[in-house]
Amino acid sequence: MARIKGALNAKKKHNRVLKLAKGYREARSRHYRVAKQSVMRAQNSAFGGRKIRKRDMRSLWITRINAAARVNGISYSQLMHGLKAAGVDINRKMLADLAVNDAAGFTALAELAKKN
Repeated sequence: MARIKGALNAKKKHNRVLKLAKGYREARSRHYRVAKQSVMRAQNSAFGGRKIRKRDMRSLWITRINAAARVNGISYSQLMHGLKAAGVDINRKMLADLAVNDAAGFTALAELAKKN
């Protein structure tokens, strides 16, 4: 049986990594060994960045809710506790959207939270 050499598969692997490193500067985009390290680091950072983005968005929603709640004379923690006690099951993303786009609706929720 004929022997298969690894050159074709190695070339494919190298090209795949170099394609991902397109746009990097100097050796990072041209030399396989350096490009491989840069791509691995970039992919790790991208994975972590997706987690951080979720954290940042939740923080933004809480800031918006707090600002709108204080306009209505109630703190963020009192608002959330009051809504939970009233049995209102609404997430922070939707509350933040209400606070920005529907002030009257948010005020109604704030009054409901104050009662409880």
